[in-house]
Amino acid sequence: QVQLVESGGGLVQPGGSLRLSCAASGFTFSNYDMAWYRQAPGKERDLIATIRSSGTRTNYADSVKGRFTISRDNAKNTVHLQMNSLKPEDTAMYYCNAVQWVYTKYAPLYSWGQGTQVTVSS
Repeated sequence: QVQLVESGGGLVQPGGSLRLSCAASGFTFSNYDMAWYRQAPGKERDLIATIRSSGTRTNYADSVKGRFTISRDNAKNTVHLQMNSLKPEDTAMYYCNAVQWVYTKYAPLYSWGQGTQVTVSS
């Protein structure tokens, strides 16, 4: 049974930092690319960062490029998202998932976890 458990969210002031973690189980973590998504109220869930299975390559949405860093620890089956210079528009529920390249984009592979809420506000 696949489980994705996100943690590390919270309330932070603009300009602050947070580090999110995702603990994965139920599949061979090191074989899969991983990703972070986020969903703001009333909006679709957006892909914001991906990391290859080996950890050698990462990609970011323009909205977070230069501020967020995705990393993974294949020995611990975890993926992280370091978020710096946070802005109010980063407020959202954040989710991780294993992903697979399908035609022209990444697609999530498993059911979503509960997510972790990030709120950026003064």
